[in-house]
Amino acid sequence: MKLLVATITVLAALAIPAVGNAGTTSISYRSLAVAGSGDRAIAVKPFDLVGVRWRGPGSVRFQARAADGTWGPWLDGIVEGDDQPDFGTGEGTSSTGWRLGNPTWVGPSTAIRTRVTGRVTALRASFVRSPERMVPLRALAVAGAPAIVPRSAWGADETIRGGAPDYAPSVRFAIVHHTAGPNDYSPAQAAAIMRGIQTYHVKSNGWNDIGYNFLVDRYGTVYEGRYGGIDRNVIGAHARGFNTGAVGVAVIGTFGTSAIPPAASRSLEKLLAWRLDLAHVDPQAAVAVVSGGSERYLPGVPVTLRAVSGHRDTGQTSCPGDQLYGQLGSIAARTFALGLPKIFEPTATGSLGGAVRFRARVSATQAWRVVVVDALGTEIGSQIGKGPALDWTWDAALITGTGIRWRIEVGGATPATGSFGKPTTGGPLALTDVAADPATFTPNGDGFADTTTITYTISTAATVSAALLGAAGDVLAEVLPATRQTAGSHTLTFDGLGQPDGAYRIALTATDPRGVVATAELEIVITRTFGSPSLMPAVFSPNGDGKGDQLRVGFVLTAPATVRLRVLRDGKWVATLANTSFAAGKQTVTWDGTKRVGVAPDGQYTAVIDATDGVGTATTALPFLRDANAPKLRLALKPARIWVSEAATLTARVNGSIRRLEAPAPGYLTLGGVKRVSTLVAIARDAAGNRSAALRYP
Repeated sequence: MKLLVATITVLAALAIPAVGNAGTTSISYRSLAVAGSGDRAIAVKPFDLVGVRWRGPGSVRFQARAADGTWGPWLDGIVEGDDQPDFGTGEGTSSTGWRLGNPTWVGPSTAIRTRVTGRVTALRASFVRSPERMVPLRALAVAGAPAIVPRSAWGADETIRGGAPDYAPSVRFAIVHHTAGPNDYSPAQAAAIMRGIQTYHVKSNGWNDIGYNFLVDRYGTVYEGRYGGIDRNVIGAHARGFNTGAVGVAVIGTFGTSAIPPAASRSLEKLLAWRLDLAHVDPQAAVAVVSGGSERYLPGVPVTLRAVSGHRDTGQTSCPGDQLYGQLGSIAARTFALGLPKIFEPTATGSLGGAVRFRARVSATQAWRVVVVDALGTEIGSQIGKGPALDWTWDAALITGTGIRWRIEVGGATPATGSFGKPTTGGPLALTDVAADPATFTPNGDGFADTTTITYTISTAATVSAALLGAAGDVLAEVLPATRQTAGSHTLTFDGLGQPDGAYRIALTATDPRGVVATAELEIVITRTFGSPSLMPAVFSPNGDGKGDQLRVGFVLTAPATVRLRVLRDGKWVATLANTSFAAGKQTVTWDGTKRVGVAPDGQYTAVIDATDGVGTATTALPFLRDANAPKLRLALKPARIWVSEAATLTARVNGSIRRLEAPAPGYLTLGGVKRVSTLVAIARDAAGNRSAALRYP
């Protein structure tokens, strides 16, 4: 029998917010004056979200100037000082000694004005530009969970994450927060706020990722927060001293005097009902916790919290605002009532070879069942009962071995599971590190990006299959038939043949011998608009000698597209050769080696072509070498050697005999067999065709 079933992840269309200004999220910093008295204003590049940090016991307030020139309200620079990672985690150590202000959404703004009270020795502001843009809101549909918008949909920047996620042994309680800023944001602004908070938490505060595990906007949309898995015990950075074992949920907005919108309240309750039920936590229970150290509680102090607590219960803060905090009791009660029945506090004490006692609380008088199976799934013990309490002692005196597992079932409740000893499969099944390279590919037979390579990692041996899904979630093709694979990293190649241009999803499913199922999905795009990229010459020599003086980049479009062609060196921008619309047909763009200021030096470069049509953006990178300088030669007589300044082919007439030598790199070439050089004439040519001056002796 299949004893354990993990959650299944599916992507479904949800909504598309309004289109705003295009652009990417960025951050800038300014140190601000603190000496003297009076308010200080400073104009900066446009920003949408801002936060301040300072040193000293004083306080800071600020206001932002909107794009229309009006000044907004004065805001406290520090709102939630304990919105922090736990001490000793190494996360956010760059902010040690600073008082951190929360990221505050102020909308399109161009200036900030600060007001300092008390002793402040240093003041710094972080400005985040997070423009509104088209955001396709998809939902992670996990068994029993509300629709949760994944990180990929709201635009999380995975390139800035500071490290792998950390996990707690279990989730024991939830902490509710609010963010800073207005309550009248649009749906498109909600996603922009998410991107701004992540950028601020990582690049300004120095954290590994956004601090909250989940966020909820005023429309009731739930967003995946910190990376690591919505159904895993990811340790956040939202309640210093109490992050481990907590799930942090922030409602976007400020709720000191304003009530939480009904849509947000309902989604918060659904989210808490699912997440606490997954951990078998009673939302109305009290939880004994030991502080890891916060502004309110010293390290090691025992603290009793509600299973649904507010941030002010763990730190010196007003979060989540008086209005929201006052509703937490009723929110917990409604959370308890959602999705009944439920199993609370399941335990299995004792060990094989003796007596094992199973205990749990049930949300109501319900029939329950406990079943124990061996490594092969054969039932070796079971018991049924009824009532609000489960208490059964199993005689396991004659039971030995590994891979023995137990399960508690109560009606439609999320089952409670566990095991004795080391699982035979080596641990819980996880399907991670899923990626497609390239995510947009062009199966047109031109030899460039004709296929995509899908990589993934399974934590233990499992049977893995993959399918191609259409927009409606229908299976279009089998990418990988069910295949038994060992733990570790794996790859598979998909050629897209037979599929029209468009956006698709690859669904991966892994099943281990216990019946545990793990799934993952990733998006791919097929487009045949762009093809046949070329670059000549491979060694570019813009020195005016008529040989290889121009770089020619070519490509073919089967339909009109916008093409951006850039030259990069070591990943850094050097020049933009094109960024405009092209008609269908064969195209050529040339470059003479100049850039906006000056001339690009010799070295290795890459021409990067981004072609965007109505389906997606196809990207191709073509490496080339810029070499406009001729080789230099130098003769050494004892022993007879010729030094060459770069890789080149050397032709030399030595004592009347012609020799041809290859220099694979800068250095000396030995003239073997030559005891004494009487006469010598040598010339070197590099790969760009540059010819050295003749080296002559005597």
